[in-house]
Amino acid sequence: MPPTLGARPGDRQSLRTTSGRMAAVADLDALDTAILAELQADARRTNRDVAAAVGVSPTTALDRTRALRQRGVIRGALLDVDLPAIGRPVQALIAVRIRPPSRRNIDAFRAWVAALPETIGVFVVSGAEDFLVHVAVPDNETLYAFVIDRLTERPEVADVRTSVVYEHLRAARVTPAAAALPARAARP
Repeated sequence: MPPTLGARPGDRQSLRTTSGRMAAVADLDALDTAILAELQADARRTNRDVAAAVGVSPTTALDRTRALRQRGVIRGALLDVDLPAIGRPVQALIAVRIRPPSRRNIDAFRAWVAALPETIGVFVVSGAEDFLVHVAVPDNETLYAFVIDRLTERPEVADVRTSVVYEHLRAARVTPAAAALPARAARP
């Protein structure tokens, strides 16, 4: 459902997710979007810097940033670590199939694999596999041991497929979906 005309910042709209559920989408105006872009570029920027970059007073920028946090749009700030610098230059995506695919098995595996020190991301997915596990390890030998000695030892793991990551690129900024932006009045 597209946002309605006259929607105010903070209003929530609904957007159907890939699972078919309705998710609340915060209504974001141009200022909210600009603040998000500035903070995504550098979450350590001072409020004064953000305010100057988006052309508003520091008080307005602070109020809007606080509101974005309160509404759950901004959940926190993460530190981007250079994996080779901390001794984990080898990354892999491991597709894992769970059998039988019961909620108990899925939940138990998800909790277990997410807690492993090698794991840097877990995706619960649809299709032939149930999970994509993103790991970072010191070398290929450690990756092999992780897959063979840890993953395949789990009784619910029916199959694994490992793909070594040559390069990992991430978007520096994520822009709001069209459903989060206020509708524009039709032009004559």
